[in-house]
Amino acid sequence: MAAKIYTNKDANLTSLKNKTLAVIGFGSQGHAHALNLKDSGLKVVIGLYKKSKSREVARKLGFEVMDTADAVKAADVIFVATPDTVIPAVYKKDIAPYLTKGKTLLFSHGFAVHFKTIEVPADVDVILVAPKGPGHTVRSQFVDGKGVPGLIAIHQDVSGKAKTTALAWARGVGCTRAGVYETNFREETVTDLFGEQCVLCGGATALVKAGYEVLVEAGYQPEMAYFECLHELKLIVDLMNESGIAGMRFSISETAEYGDVTVGPKIIDASVKKRMQKQLKAIEDGKFAKEWTNEYLGGNKNFNAIRKAEAAHPIEKTGEKLRSTMSWIKQTKMKKGASQASYISSSR
Repeated sequence: MAAKIYTNKDANLTSLKNKTLAVIGFGSQGHAHALNLKDSGLKVVIGLYKKSKSREVARKLGFEVMDTADAVKAADVIFVATPDTVIPAVYKKDIAPYLTKGKTLLFSHGFAVHFKTIEVPADVDVILVAPKGPGHTVRSQFVDGKGVPGLIAIHQDVSGKAKTTALAWARGVGCTRAGVYETNFREETVTDLFGEQCVLCGGATALVKAGYEVLVEAGYQPEMAYFECLHELKLIVDLMNESGIAGMRFSISETAEYGDVTVGPKIIDASVKKRMQKQLKAIEDGKFAKEWTNEYLGGNKNFNAIRKAEAAHPIEKTGEKLRSTMSWIKQTKMKKGASQASYISSSR
């Protein structure tokens, strides 16, 4: 049975009119949701810790910025848009004490609720609205009059109107323009983590590095290995994104297609699938969540060591040199983790 696709006709902003919506955090998803909801004519306030650098940014964009606790007190719907590892500290200090009956807690990822790193009260609605795209895309598509597909889920429906609220929020951020699908917190969380670990991030990067190493160790130039194992990956992924796997195969040469269908299954074979199944189990039973939470609370010592080693991989130096010759690729240097660390230190 095909899943129902919810669109604008199924969602009405009326349920959010005359209500105050608080966005806690102003990162990738937080800023996109806030701006889109504001442009949809809804009242949005931003909740941030006192020393957050995002305060001035949010103010310049026309938002009322409040301390997190004050935003929670003032709001009818509270969107927790901080990282998974930060949510427990923020929630315990600045959200939970001010959650009164009738309010709604909203998340864009189910990790904290599903793995119980927080405990939600029994007298509030708990919902999820998850656009299937990064924040900048959620915003740019909205500005262009379009939207990215999204998911909704209902964990707790005290009011009897939780789904109405979720669909209204999804419309406010533009997701119902493209199509919204209903799931549950467990399914969203497990599939999201599995995809990241085994295919999109972990699987793809491990495959790219292994291919690069095999060619270089066999005596081929690092630049050739980079072009063939990393640079051209975007071409293939874009083709799959636009037309599916079959569409990608239609667009490539017959030589490439024959190699795809005959060699691919020898590399990603049944043994890989078994390890994927094992990792899926580790996600489902909470082992990964416990490991990641303990790593974060322990100061990310192992994680930071792995980060450092990965950043020193030869493919990075080769890539940096080659990308500098590609004028169409935007050169960016990003820092991660600063906002998480600063919130934790300020909340202790």
